[in-house]
Amino acid sequence: MPPKPKFTREEVIAAALEIVSEKGMEALTSRDLGARLGSSARPIFTVFQNMEELQQEVRIAAMKRFEAFSEKAIHYTPAFKQFGMQTILFAMEEPKLYQLLFMTENTVHRNFDDVFEDLGETAVVCMDVIQKDYGLNAQEAKALFQQVWIYTFGIGALCAAHVCHFTEEEINELLGQDFTAMMLLIRSGQLNDPTVQPHPKTEND
Repeated sequence: MPPKPKFTREEVIAAALEIVSEKGMEALTSRDLGARLGSSARPIFTVFQNMEELQQEVRIAAMKRFEAFSEKAIHYTPAFKQFGMQTILFAMEEPKLYQLLFMTENTVHRNFDDVFEDLGETAVVCMDVIQKDYGLNAQEAKALFQQVWIYTFGIGALCAAHVCHFTEEEINELLGQDFTAMMLLIRSGQLNDPTVQPHPKTEND
């Protein structure tokens, strides 16, 4: 008869998530996790087959924490802009988790649709908010979401890596400028219009 687990899966995941939040995924070892739980490393492997399985559960838990953080935006107006604010604030408050979720090297070629799916419920809620608040169709809403998310992701990466620090007022202004520029493009009817050519450079440019 197998030994009765000393800790539940949820308890182990919660302790592992806190280690990763403080020090990053590379700091998550069975020995340090056991110490965090006040035990040896052995009880961990009564509920997980190996560290790889635990690491995957930590990523899922990190995404849930991000979603809970970003979903606060739904109570603001405009909600979509606040989603961007919440994403960057998450990067500032949880830099190691932001790095885990959005800055881990990916060797598989992917397009934005794959990224969109990885964002889960956050992306779905954002799309609904955009279409409802701004009267955009699905194609326009996704184009807006993609542009603003890429811009937001970049600011978040700078903050999570401690390359730059922005105040909330500065973040608000930066996101507002990007959003306004993209909305002007959409409202002009030139979104994905193959007949629109870049303005050629002149000697005065």
